[in-house]
Amino acid sequence: MEKYDLGNYSAEIDRKRTLDWYAESIGWGCECGHCRNFLKLAENKQLPRDIIDILDMLGIPPEKATYVCELFTDESGIHYQFSYRLCGTFVDKENVCPEDVRCCHDPYPYGAPNFPEPHFDLEFYSTLPWVLDDKK
Repeated sequence: MEKYDLGNYSAEIDRKRTLDWYAESIGWGCECGHCRNFLKLAENKQLPRDIIDILDMLGIPPEKATYVCELFTDESGIHYQFSYRLCGTFVDKENVCPEDVRCCHDPYPYGAPNFPEPHFDLEFYSTLPWVLDDKK
């Protein structure tokens, strides 16, 4: 296990087991417009720079999110919640839940079937633009 600083969290991550799982993963499979929009942004590394930096540090392709959800849309853009599963454990250093990133344990396996234990989810909240040619 390697130690990582993930903002308000300290994590011990088994990088090899995590990357082995992602190498076999096909990524998020939802075909709805909002998910396709997110995946296009992720494939082109058009997510916020701090998110791309964290994923690059961990070796995780941005387009292989294990969960994607459009929360709502307003004048500032589309508010998304999206996650990446990591093999390891985390500790909440400040006992706070920041608005844009958090570590949590979601037992729901839909986007990460057969993920090695122990694991946790690195969850992001971000407002993103619509980039697809078709309508929402």
